[in-house]
Amino acid sequence: MVEVQERSGVTVSDAAAQEVKNVLTDQGEPDAMLRVYVAGGGCSGLQYGMALETEQMEGDQVFEVNGVRLVIDQQSFPYLNGCHVDYVEGLMGAGFKIDNPNATACCGCGSSFSTEDSPGASGGGGGHRH
Repeated sequence: MVEVQERSGVTVSDAAAQEVKNVLTDQGEPDAMLRVYVAGGGCSGLQYGMALETEQMEGDQVFEVNGVRLVIDQQSFPYLNGCHVDYVEGLMGAGFKIDNPNATACCGCGSSFSTEDSPGASGGGGGHRH
């Protein structure tokens, strides 16, 4: 059973919530959760990732945010606490964007970052598991 917490340190825009719901419906997994995680790598040492999950793993935190169930592993949560997940559309295409107040440096790609406490490219959250 998934234990859903009421409060999260992560917010999700209306546009992102709607896009997640659309993807879940398109994938035939309306009850799935959106895993948001941090892994080592990328230009700045850490990078964001997202995946659909049907089951939570040991140590995961699950939050109901704007009608979407988010799952975040315990290693990624300190890096993601305070983040805002948005879905943006522009001339170069559309996609999810994470605004992270914990990031002290970001790459131009928008999916790589570092923090004061991040171990750099050799380490990272490493919390993503399949």
